[in-house]
Amino acid sequence: MGVQAMIFSEVYSSYFNAVAAILHDILEGDISEKRMVEIINEKAFSESVLSILPALKNEEWLLINREGETPISKTPQMPLSLLQKRWLKALLNDPRIALFAPDTSGLDDVEPLFTNDTFVYFDRYADGDPFTDVVYIDNFRMILTALNKQRMLKIEYQNRHGRRISGTFIPYRLEYSNKDDKFRLIAGHRYSVINLARITQCELLDIHNEETNPIEQEESINFELTDDRNALERVMLHFSDCRKETQRLNDKQYHVTLWHDKQDETEMLIRLLAFGPMIKVISPDSFVKLIKQRIFKQQSLMQ
Repeated sequence: MGVQAMIFSEVYSSYFNAVAAILHDILEGDISEKRMVEIINEKAFSESVLSILPALKNEEWLLINREGETPISKTPQMPLSLLQKRWLKALLNDPRIALFAPDTSGLDDVEPLFTNDTFVYFDRYADGDPFTDVVYIDNFRMILTALNKQRMLKIEYQNRHGRRISGTFIPYRLEYSNKDDKFRLIAGHRYSVINLARITQCELLDIHNEETNPIEQEESINFELTDDRNALERVMLHFSDCRKETQRLNDKQYHVTLWHDKQDETEMLIRLLAFGPMIKVISPDSFVKLIKQRIFKQQSLMQ
């Protein structure tokens, strides 16, 4: 995330887009100061008015004179740099992103900044989904279509016990597990969870007008966090996909409540253990027991 922020500057991109929109309105006709403020608030940050508006009005940037006219004859555009294109090409080469069929026009002759084998994952299961498999890709995109167009799905799949199941489902959302390296479909109304790699057949059905929000099986974990080595920021980023509440106890201690899907218990266990002594889980008792069992198992393996 930090690398992307450096390559795609949020501040300068926002400033540029705000000023470009103002110049566009000037070229189309007259523009009031009130409208300039509205555009800046829409395109940039709330405090950006304090820097952008004076720079324009006082001719500091030489884009607008005091009469509200501009020497520019065409609306400015912001082409991507070669570095930005190489970064995008690298991301779009990821087979998981390719599942969404993104538009790659303009990047045909661009060399990616890195390749998929640049990184070695040591905290992920090795049996991830077959993202390049033709059947898997077809099923994935059919599910996307069903989600976007409110279509029902007829799905046949194998559950984890090897039993073949077939039925009609109303798709609710797609989820991706970084630890498992797998996608799964959440379907209503009974909160059905289907691993996409287990789907053998998938067929689009009619449009539905039903509420698809299933009753989620959420559980909470409570833990104390010691903010050493920037642990608080790392935890907030690492668990950005989870609903959470954080309470400050003192200068370095925080109490965190984290909610997760019941089926993700093992994944949450692994993710929390990765922070070592910075985190002390205090409830629920069943989860504390799982942590102790995991630690004892690791100790026995080391011995």
